[in-house]
Amino acid sequence: GMLQKIRLYLLKKLPPHLEDRRKYHREFASSTSFHGVHNIVQTQSKTRKALWLLVVVGCLAVVIWQICSRFIYYFSWPTTTTVVIQYVEKVRFPAVTFCSLNRFQSHAVSNLRIIFLIWNIVSGVLQKFVMEEKYSQELADFLLGNQNFSIKEFTRKNGFYLNNSTLLECEFFGKPCYPQDFEHVFTEYGNCFTFNNNDLPARRVSLSGRGLYLLFDVQQEQFTDEPALGYTDAGITFVIHSPKELPRFDGLGLLTPVGTHAQVSIRQLKSIIQEYPWGECKPDIKLQYQEIYSTNGCLQECKARYIQDWCGCLPFILPGNGTECDLLKFYNCVYPAIYDIEKKGLCTVGTHNSTCPAPCEETDYPTTITYSSFGGQKAIKYFSAKLKKSPEYIRQNLVRIDIKYHDLSYKITQQQKALTISELLADVGGQLGLFCGASMITIIEVFEYIFTNFCWMCIFLLLKAPEMPQWNNPSENQPTHKENKKGIQEC
Repeated sequence: GMLQKIRLYLLKKLPPHLEDRRKYHREFASSTSFHGVHNIVQTQSKTRKALWLLVVVGCLAVVIWQICSRFIYYFSWPTTTTVVIQYVEKVRFPAVTFCSLNRFQSHAVSNLRIIFLIWNIVSGVLQKFVMEEKYSQELADFLLGNQNFSIKEFTRKNGFYLNNSTLLECEFFGKPCYPQDFEHVFTEYGNCFTFNNNDLPARRVSLSGRGLYLLFDVQQEQFTDEPALGYTDAGITFVIHSPKELPRFDGLGLLTPVGTHAQVSIRQLKSIIQEYPWGECKPDIKLQYQEIYSTNGCLQECKARYIQDWCGCLPFILPGNGTECDLLKFYNCVYPAIYDIEKKGLCTVGTHNSTCPAPCEETDYPTTITYSSFGGQKAIKYFSAKLKKSPEYIRQNLVRIDIKYHDLSYKITQQQKALTISELLADVGGQLGLFCGASMITIIEVFEYIFTNFCWMCIFLLLKAPEMPQWNNPSENQPTHKENKKGIQEC
């Protein structure tokens, strides 16, 4: 059918004769902008023909090698990192979250070990905690007898608090600040308090060497912790973070023991990472309960989703709007679920194909911290008279923390593509122009020449192909193959 029609059409459109085709090849070689080819055709000397042929073939081989190497380099997705220091008139002051290393009020803790074991199980969703077997039976007995016990409300009411008795002094750029300027937040340290959590526009740094000055009274006599579980320090721990991110203490908290003066110098470091495949970030990923994306916030939301699916409740220390888990759910479901999430790697961070890849933009605050003993003799007498406490109490309970910018600048580390599409095309064009004198017009000429010869070859093959056999349906008057076979057998 169709092949026969094509053959009949091509019989009327015969390909050019051999001489015409040779003439077309010579004209292409003489007129093409591919340098060196016309020298091979027009030169009469065989020696020069051979030399020009070697030159053209050699240059073509070099061009192919160079272009292939550039494409291989491009598809290895290379990157470069640039570091820029930007000086500005005003710099945003970060958020600072403070916690006491003595987490609970002594008079409210009847069974100290049980309370801390319960809190360790609750905070285990943020920081991995392994409970020893010797405490399991004691903890199980407590849970059976105190099913209505709320560790959240207990911590809020009987944990460390921030008021005028624990925050003795607060000053931000020469202006006083108060406990009401701090926002309460739950962390693995229980009750914690964040300054500048809302990133107020007025809180901008316009002068280096000044910042946030704080004086805490940790009140060791009123607050306690459990040394048997490894909590042996007294003082303030704090973390500096972006105002729109959750505080993360795991491995990042700065410790200031009692009786010391900590001077913290901070810088602002902004990191910009390329999206996959050049980098590891995914720009389209968003968080449900936070304005900006961070790996820590993503990890918490990931754990919250799995726990809510498995246990039907949500730990109050994680972001979300689910039903709050009670103690039995924490012990019987949440704690094993966290272990299962860690073991199976259901919430992973880092690479582009992980649950929580690296953020495309991230702001960190590298710190330099120095310590000195708090107060000289006159200072000790001054605070002793002011607070009506003994000098020994001043040394054992007061903590001074100063946080300020090193200078009015911030550093940007930006990951960039080492080779873009335009640069790749420029490299390819440069190699073609340098070794062959070719351009995009030359490439089109070569493709036209190849296409024309391909069409001639197809026409030649179709004309030389044998005719298709005719397959006709048997008519009603003609006997079928079965009828013929039957007649032969009867005969």
